[in-house]
Amino acid sequence: MTKLVENAAGRLVPAEINGHPAVPFQGVGRYRPQGRKAAPPIRSCADYPADGDKTAPDLKTALQRAGLRDGMTIGSHHHLRNGDLVANQVFKAAAELGVRDLRWVPSAAFPCHAPLLELLESGVIHHIEGSMNGPLGDYCSQGRMRGMGVLRSHGGRWQAIQDGELHLDIAVIAAPTADPFGNATGDRGPTACGLLGFALADSLYADHVIVVTDNLVPFPCIPWQIQGNNVDQVVVLDRIGDASKIVSGTTEITKSPDRLLIAELTARFCDEAGIVRDGFSFQAGAGGTALSFALFLRDIMRERGIKARFVRGGSTQYLVDMLEEGLTDYILDGQTFDLAGVRSMRENPGHVNTSPFTSYNWHGKGNFASLLDAVVLGATEVDVDFNANVVTHSDGRLLHGIGGWMNCLAGRCTILPVPSFRDRIPVLVDRVTTLCGPGELIDVVVTERGIAVNPLRQDLLGKLRGSSLPLRDIRDLKAEVEEIVGGPPAPPELGEKVVAAIKWVDGTVIDAVREVKG
Repeated sequence: MTKLVENAAGRLVPAEINGHPAVPFQGVGRYRPQGRKAAPPIRSCADYPADGDKTAPDLKTALQRAGLRDGMTIGSHHHLRNGDLVANQVFKAAAELGVRDLRWVPSAAFPCHAPLLELLESGVIHHIEGSMNGPLGDYCSQGRMRGMGVLRSHGGRWQAIQDGELHLDIAVIAAPTADPFGNATGDRGPTACGLLGFALADSLYADHVIVVTDNLVPFPCIPWQIQGNNVDQVVVLDRIGDASKIVSGTTEITKSPDRLLIAELTARFCDEAGIVRDGFSFQAGAGGTALSFALFLRDIMRERGIKARFVRGGSTQYLVDMLEEGLTDYILDGQTFDLAGVRSMRENPGHVNTSPFTSYNWHGKGNFASLLDAVVLGATEVDVDFNANVVTHSDGRLLHGIGGWMNCLAGRCTILPVPSFRDRIPVLVDRVTTLCGPGELIDVVVTERGIAVNPLRQDLLGKLRGSSLPLRDIRDLKAEVEEIVGGPPAPPELGEKVVAAIKWVDGTVIDAVREVKG
């Protein structure tokens, strides 16, 4: 039985994760570790080809040369999103080599990785530490994974790697273009997916780095985001992915009248609260409501002649249009969500690729997220204390990843535009099933039935005095929704087994996910 301790948020969390001591959440900004960053082994040029050609004939050979053995940790990135074809091939090759009990640490996993369920069952993969979407998350929720899953934000993954909490034995980097030396980029080639920022930590800290590409070009690969001096081997495949699948159903403008109203109210709130002004900055997620918000905000900016200094992406066609129209000076891009973003990254000097280090890493000397005037994000649940959940639904099933969501809470005004209920299940609850974001960091909740401002933000309430916006108490909104749908959501049927731990941005454990029964 896993020993549980109560953290500062009042949640019972494991004291140990997969045999290693864990630090419980201590409160926002309270945990300050000591020490120095991790570092990869020192290597010598004498051990690498003088002609710069590091190509290996295939993945299996590359893994053998990397010294793959039982129990190792493999890192990968998800810039190809649901179009990734590399991770499955890596673990298939590992299975053919007879290796077992591997720990997979992706920056995120997608439904395209469902074939790895077979390798979890057979013992090739021991457990996953990374945001799990769809089938892999459901598998973990059922208590079928032998190890405990660990979910980290994008910045939290960088933090864990740099702090030495998460040691990568081998990193495999899918790169749409690379040269034989290992320099690599993601913004060009037949499978161009944009930047490769999530793989940057892997290239800097892993013991052994393998770049996998389907577009090998002569040295030098320009521009490069991954530097060949950090790469051990290069493997060429016929195809590393389907770039069209970086676009998903969540990256389309909503057609729902309720959600369009939510988006419009969110944009009006930003305007009436004084956030929309010359030189402001914002980040909106890639969900349908957030994208619609960006369009309503664009109209306000056009009407007022307002220009943003920068916007943070996930870049999409809509942000690219704002850049090319002159409504912002820069897109600071952390992940490219459609092919218009990929094209823009190649062509626009103001479209800048970033990484979780610059944007999100809590154990750095500041980060971009705290400079954002407004952050617009989604959530699966929000409770009456403004705590929010993004990884499970009210039934406790682990079906979503954290992404950069947690990291964005550092912004100056965090807004959650959410429907008041989904499929007749309330989104506003007494206590979130899984705590991902403390209520003190969530400032505003916008629903189709009204806008709730966190009482901690008296400054915002003061600016909105006399506003025509439908301002409501969050408890009143919750009561109204429950009357409509017939009551609060049914309590989840959970077992005692802890199947996953949720890490806060500083590496402490903010909550745990339990096995779902039935």
